[in-house]
Amino acid sequence: MPSIHIDNVGEMAIIECAGRFVRSDAAFKLREAVTSQTDSRVVVLDLTEMQAIGGGGLGMLLLLQRWAQEHDIRFKLFNPSRPVLDKLKHVDFELATLQQMMSLLSCVDSRYACALIESQLPLHQLSRYA
Repeated sequence: MPSIHIDNVGEMAIIECAGRFVRSDAAFKLREAVTSQTDSRVVVLDLTEMQAIGGGGLGMLLLLQRWAQEHDIRFKLFNPSRPVLDKLKHVDFELATLQQMMSLLSCVDSRYACALIESQLPLHQLSRYA
């Protein structure tokens, strides 16, 4: 069962997606999560825990990208898993790098940025960012 968790950090919404987004109910759940972020200037979908995405999910991402443009909201995808990345290669989405995420987060909340680094990098690599 797919799950969605929303963290609002300043004017940025980070929407964490976990599970398999291969059915239409999952796509509609994602649409509701993103389109409810009308006060955000940036919406980031964290795809780290998304295991799979189907055609309906890809179509929904395109719709959400267009919705964000129409509402002057930056829409970025972050850290897609390998199976999801393979599907995204066929569509033009903006993928945020760890450095871009750090830059966005440093503007709104340095504690959240530190948590993001710790979750994405092995402990022995953290000294580069301290």
